[in-house]
Amino acid sequence: MLSKVFSGAVYGVDAYAVEIEVNAGHGDPEVVTVGLPDAAVKESRHRVHTAILNSAYKPHIGRTTINLAPANVKKEGPSFDLPIAIGMLAASEEIHPPSLANFALVGELALSGEVRRVRGVLPIAIQARAQGLTGILVPSDNAEEAAVVEGLDVYPVRTLRQAADFLEGTLPQQPYRVNLQAVYENHNGSGDDYADVKGQEQAKRAIEVAVAGGHNILMVGPPGTGKSMLAKRLPSILPTMSLEEALETTKIHSIAGMLDAHVALVIHRPFRSPHHTISDAGLLGGGSHPIPGEVSLAHRGVLFLDELPEFRRNVLEVLRQPLEDGAVTIARAAATVTFPCHFMLVAAMNPCPCGYFGDTARECRCTQTQIQSYRNKISGPLLDRIDIHVEVPSIRYQQLTSLQRGEASDAIRGRVMDARQRQRIRFRQEHKLHNNAGMSARQIHRYCALGAEAQDLLRAAITQLNFSARAYDRILKVARTIADLEGQEDIQPNHVAEAIQYRTLDRNLWA
Repeated sequence: MLSKVFSGAVYGVDAYAVEIEVNAGHGDPEVVTVGLPDAAVKESRHRVHTAILNSAYKPHIGRTTINLAPANVKKEGPSFDLPIAIGMLAASEEIHPPSLANFALVGELALSGEVRRVRGVLPIAIQARAQGLTGILVPSDNAEEAAVVEGLDVYPVRTLRQAADFLEGTLPQQPYRVNLQAVYENHNGSGDDYADVKGQEQAKRAIEVAVAGGHNILMVGPPGTGKSMLAKRLPSILPTMSLEEALETTKIHSIAGMLDAHVALVIHRPFRSPHHTISDAGLLGGGSHPIPGEVSLAHRGVLFLDELPEFRRNVLEVLRQPLEDGAVTIARAAATVTFPCHFMLVAAMNPCPCGYFGDTARECRCTQTQIQSYRNKISGPLLDRIDIHVEVPSIRYQQLTSLQRGEASDAIRGRVMDARQRQRIRFRQEHKLHNNAGMSARQIHRYCALGAEAQDLLRAAITQLNFSARAYDRILKVARTIADLEGQEDIQPNHVAEAIQYRTLDRNLWA
């Protein structure tokens, strides 16, 4: 007898429908799987056979042929175990599910018949809804992420037996629901607060401007001045993600296997901080079947690179295209996939190998050649893609011992949210433009017009400090953000002056 079961598989950040046909025929006892299965899919016949036995069903005695369609796309992973098992039971007439064509199934099977969680359930659920199916059976640990898809009934199952009984209609079960509003209301902010940071008011102001406009930022200063502390508190002032952004981010984390069990959505904006020994494949993503790298896991959040010059030059250079395009394309012989990576780059570095060049408290031990070699590890094109450069100087004793707390993160976040709202209103007619950092040259000309006094100030800065054309654009974008933070539609000279201060490397203050 022939049975047909629907499932899905992930390709990039999306999923495609997979139709599993199982034919129980005559002949020698053998299970044949066709349709470009990988090793994990081929091995499923052993897991499925044992799971069927341990679930008190009788396996088919004879030749069983399993076809995974479309046959021209390679199938990978253990997520087809559950639909294959149900298909084999239906083909051998061990079960008689009346409405099997209405459901998609996904899940890995243990030898005991337990259904284990798998990766990529959210995009598969979205695909099942687009396919017109009414429901999907998923592992219990994946129920929350699948249930965020509206218009699709989600049924969590713990065992093969439970799934078979539900499909036969002998075990009624209500669809699993998730209250998205409650998920958002119950989310707690970061436990770290900028109120705990002593001094560094200029750096905190630069970070506020960076977050408000989505600008990339580089902090430069001696060791122990609080660069990492400032960066790690950045999530406490990031704006809340919209539902669309949360779904995008959750899909990526689900595909990468980074989503915790019983988590419906990634509500907190990601904060990724890879070690400087990371490879370019680890940063961008890769593998024979490409999975997202750190830049994609930081989508809609922050990628923090501490000790920037310690990263290998080739690793830093591969960041240039993702920073420009907001997407990374990975080409392999088997497939070419594209992962989104709209992230805010936050980097920190010392001014020299020993770290104390320009420090008033300690003397630098580096030669000019060592200093130049150290800085040359970061290419000009990469620096050009960083809007804000800010110095983080040593903290004075009086600041360290002061009992006065700094401004709380909640107050800073309030201003950031207001500035982001102004940008959303301003760019509502622009396609895929959400913040000032993403403006093109045409949009800069339209939204960053300067008065006569501001133009004179910027002209003098460009002439005297030899700023590049790209630095000119960055200054205008940052000045636009500073004006948004102050609630002003017109960019004033003081906004331009502050933006110029955030071009430390262009002003050649290290020379």
